Amino acid sequence: MPEFRVTQISDTHLSRSRHPKLTGNFHRVAEHIDANRPDLVINSGDVSWDGPTSRDDLEYGEQLHAALPVECRYLPGNHDIGDNPTAVGKPPSHPASEKDRAAFIDVFTEDRWQFEAAGWRFIGLNSLIMNTGIASEAEQMEWLTSQLSAANGKPIALFLHKPLFLHTPEDPETEATAIRYVPQPVRAQLVKLIGAHDVRLVASGHVHQRRDFTYGRMRHVWAPSAGFIIPDRIQDVIGIKETGHVEYRFRPDSFEVVHVRAPGMLDVSLDELLNG
Repeated sequence: MPEFRVTQISDTHLSRSRHPKLTGNFHRVAEHIDANRPDLVINSGDVSWDGPTSRDDLEYGEQLHAALPVECRYLPGNHDIGDNPTAVGKPPSHPASEKDRAAFIDVFTEDRWQFEAAGWRFIGLNSLIMNTGIASEAEQMEWLTSQLSAANGKPIALFLHKPLFLHTPEDPETEATAIRYVPQPVRAQLVKLIGAHDVRLVASGHVHQRRDFTYGRMRHVWAPSAGFIIPDRIQDVIGIKETGHVEYRFRPDSFEVVHVRAPGMLDVSLDELLNG
């Protein structure tokens, strides 16, 4: 396959019974996907509004994706299986657990994956089990090590829900930002591991801001939320706050990135969802 086209959507926050404007934004993205027919759609997490307390949110998200005219793959977000413990700040109200991970897999089949296309190896990781100490965390790290080693010279594209860091791997964790990125000390271990291989793309979501930068030889692409934006009074501006998605074209030894806003999408505010 000389070219492989991927559409990354993220933070769709879907629910059958809550927030119909988020479903409306998903339908606008779905119409764009139907018109352009990529080879694969990746939802990089927070498929659901509140998966840990509502399995129906997970099932509704899966049903909407299953109606798309192309194959989909999924990764869990904190709204799907719970959040990471961090070294600073309050513990998460719902920590990621094996029980919630299993519920996600039951609906979406997998919480990590690997495949090859257009001369690339693609790897998807569950970033929410990192730093938890649960059994699947160690299993995933062992699996990742083997998948990176098996790339056999192919460039690697890595997808996960949480970005690795803001500017550098050494960025300090603060109470305000600890849950925004892969937490330490796992972040340092992960960065060292992928740095020993030809990882050229790290694609994430979670922050609800569009961002695109290169650190070393790795390009870091943050997909915006396909659902809503977070007001400045809650979250500082570190990228572009607008709804949308990201499209990639992978060719042997190269790739292109286009940031897209599907026609008709609305910049729904979190304030509107919480107070509406």
